[in-house]
Amino acid sequence: MSSPDPTPSRSAASLARGVTATGWYIATSMAFFLVGTLSVWGVVVLFARGGWRAPVTLIGFPLLSAIVVAATVVLLVRYRRDGDLDDADRPSWRRRFLSVPVIAGVVSSMILGAVAESALLGASLVGATLCVVRWGPGIRWRGVVLLEAGLVVLWFLELARPTPGSDAFLLAFFAIMLPATQALSLWSWDVVLQLDSARRTEARLAAVQERLRLASDLHDLQGHHLQVIALQLELAERMIARDPDAAADQIRLARSSVDEAREGTRALAGRFRGVPLPDELANAADLLRAAGLDVELDVAPDAADAPADVLGPVVRECTTNVLKHGGGQWARLGLRRDGDIWVLSVANDPGPGSAVGAGAGLAGIAHRIGAVGGGVTHTRDDERFEVVVTVPAGGGAR
Repeated sequence: MSSPDPTPSRSAASLARGVTATGWYIATSMAFFLVGTLSVWGVVVLFARGGWRAPVTLIGFPLLSAIVVAATVVLLVRYRRDGDLDDADRPSWRRRFLSVPVIAGVVSSMILGAVAESALLGASLVGATLCVVRWGPGIRWRGVVLLEAGLVVLWFLELARPTPGSDAFLLAFFAIMLPATQALSLWSWDVVLQLDSARRTEARLAAVQERLRLASDLHDLQGHHLQVIALQLELAERMIARDPDAAADQIRLARSSVDEAREGTRALAGRFRGVPLPDELANAADLLRAAGLDVELDVAPDAADAPADVLGPVVRECTTNVLKHGGGQWARLGLRRDGDIWVLSVANDPGPGSAVGAGAGLAGIAHRIGAVGGGVTHTRDDERFEVVVTVPAGGGAR
C-alpha cells in the first residue's frame, strides 16, 4: 500500500473552489443580464417614451426594478443552498413558491409591466423570477418553452400599437431572451453541482476501497502470524515434558512472532491513507440523518487541507456522543479556516434528560488536540450543546 500523497487533497480543494467560483460566476451573470434588461427598458421607457415626465413612472420604475433584482438575488442564494440537499430534505412547494422573495418578485414584475405599459415586460420578469425557484425534473423547461411562445405572441400584439422610436425589436429581444437565459444558466449550474456530487461520491468510494484493502492486508498479516504462533506454542506444549530447553526456545520464537505481528500491524497502519476530512464530515452527517436528526453541514472549500489524522477521530467521537447521549432533534457540523487555525464545531440540542458531554470523551478529545497545540472548548445550556476544536493549520498529517 502506498504512502499518503498530498496531491489528491490539493486537487480536491482546487476542484471544490472551482465549483464554488463557477456557481458565483453563473449567479452573477444571471443578475447582470437581468439588470441589463431592466436598464435597456428603463432608458427607453423613461427617456424615449417620455416617462420621466410622470412621477409614477420616474419613481416607480427604478424602485420596482430594484425589488425584482433583490428578490432574484435572494432566490439565487436559496437555489444554491438547496442544491446541497436531498430531494426529501428540500422545502415543500408551498415554502418555495409562496415565500416572500417569490411573491415580492412576481408582484413587482406585474406592477413594473403596468408602469412600463408593456405586458411583454411584465410576463418576462414574472417568468424570470419563477425560473429561479427549484422545480421538479423537466418542469422548468416545459414552462419556459410555453412562456417563450406566449412572449412572442405578446410581442406581435405590442407591435400592433404605435410606440415612439424604433426600439420594438431591441426591447423584445431582451424581454424574450431573459427567461430562456435564466433557465439555461440554471441548467448549467445544476450540471456543475451534479458533477461535483459525483466527484465527492467517487472520493468516498475510493476511501472505502482503501479501507477494504487495509482490512484484507491486515487479515493476511495477522492470520499468518497467528498460525505460526499457534504451531510454535503447540510444539512447546508437546516438548515441555521431555525437553524443557527446546520448549523454551519455541516459546521465545512465539514471543518473537508476536513482536513481528505487532510491528507489521503498526507499519501497515502507518502506510494507510485515512479518509479525507470532508468525506469524514459527510459520513458523519449521513449517519446523523439516518438517526432522524435534522443536520446542517458547513464545510470550507479547502477542508481537504485540514489535518485529518487529528480531526477525524474528533469527528467520530463527537458523532458517537450525539448519537448515544444527544436525544435531540438537530445537529450542526462545521469546519472553517480562520487564518492559520482550523476550527471544527459540532452542536446539537441536548434533549430532555440528555447526558451529552458528561462522559470521558471530551477529556480524550482535549488530550489528543492538546498534543498538537490545539484547544477544546464546550458550552451547554437548555437548548444547545456545542464543542469547538481549534488546531494549527500545520498540525498533524494530511
